[in-house]
Amino acid sequence: MKQVKLHDKEFKVSISGNEIQEAIVKMAKKINADYKDKETPLFISILNGSFMFTADLFKHIDFVCEVTFLKLTSYRGTASTGAVRQLIGVNESIEGRDVIVLEDIVDTGITLEQILGQLKSFEPSSVRVASLLFKPEAYQKDLTIDYIGMEIPNDFIVGYGLDYDGLGRNLPDIYSLIS
Repeated sequence: MKQVKLHDKEFKVSISGNEIQEAIVKMAKKINADYKDKETPLFISILNGSFMFTADLFKHIDFVCEVTFLKLTSYRGTASTGAVRQLIGVNESIEGRDVIVLEDIVDTGITLEQILGQLKSFEPSSVRVASLLFKPEAYQKDLTIDYIGMEIPNDFIVGYGLDYDGLGRNLPDIYSLIS
């Protein structure tokens, strides 16, 4: 599909599934090199959007590790609300552990700032961030994103885990809103 209609909006393909997979393999190689000698790092995947990214990344991680999920939301429709709500928390102990936060996309950085603030209060040994997508034009914070799959324009996108009011997460490619 070159175009798709979700609710009342039209979207066109902007990043192919093959390009996504290439970015994930490159990211996994860097993470593998950085964590090969660490003791059981913990990946924290941010739901809902990161579920596909996490699953595909894990196919290429070659060290012993754990994964857990944290559900937060800050979007309504096509715009960030600016308020982050935690819905499902982390149950594993992270004190003294190496943690890698997996994000589908970092745009303003508001959600990421909230996550990192909460995680650091549990005294992990280290916290790094891996984001499949990064929007430098929208970024408002001064937080380090250690692993970036792709930098993209400040467009509203869907597909590959990202949605528009619940639709589009299942698409294998990433689509941009047609204005």
